[in-house]
Amino acid sequence: MPKFMDIVKQRRSVRRYRSDPVPREMLEKCIEAARYAPTACDTQSWRFIVTERELKDRIAKGCLGELPVPNKWAAEAPVIVVMASARDLVTHMIGAKIKGTNYELIDAGIAGEHFVLQAAELGLGTCWLGWFKKRKIRKLLKLPAGWDITALITVGFAEGGMSEKKRIPIDEIREYRE
Repeated sequence: MPKFMDIVKQRRSVRRYRSDPVPREMLEKCIEAARYAPTACDTQSWRFIVTERELKDRIAKGCLGELPVPNKWAAEAPVIVVMASARDLVTHMIGAKIKGTNYELIDAGIAGEHFVLQAAELGLGTCWLGWFKKRKIRKLLKLPAGWDITALITVGFAEGGMSEKKRIPIDEIREYRE
């Protein structure tokens, strides 16, 4: 079994996918990992909507690819997972008002990262998308009032090899203070 840091170092944003379908068992493992993510006040206020085939194609063709971030490549992914978050929870609204922090976005980010790290362990490629036509996707998915789309995650088997991950040296991002 790979070690955590090996998975973290291996995980990349994949933008070229093979056409192979993603087995449901693998997607279930990713969602199960996300389910264990911590949330503010244990609200677990996110949902993972797995879109495949026709619905995924409708999202990729009608809701992505606008400038300045042309995400048209996402149509190649066999799966697009739509992360939705409850925006009307009292605890989140109080936190936003008092602290100026959108806790539902933090919660979704943690859960989404659990999802993509589990996908990496399983040999799946993923990429977070934050630039999309939110209203169109909401309408396609018929999301209930109070729910909003936080992010999209493409999922599939990567086409070709993975390039080395380049990162800023640790000395440039870390500070210890006393």
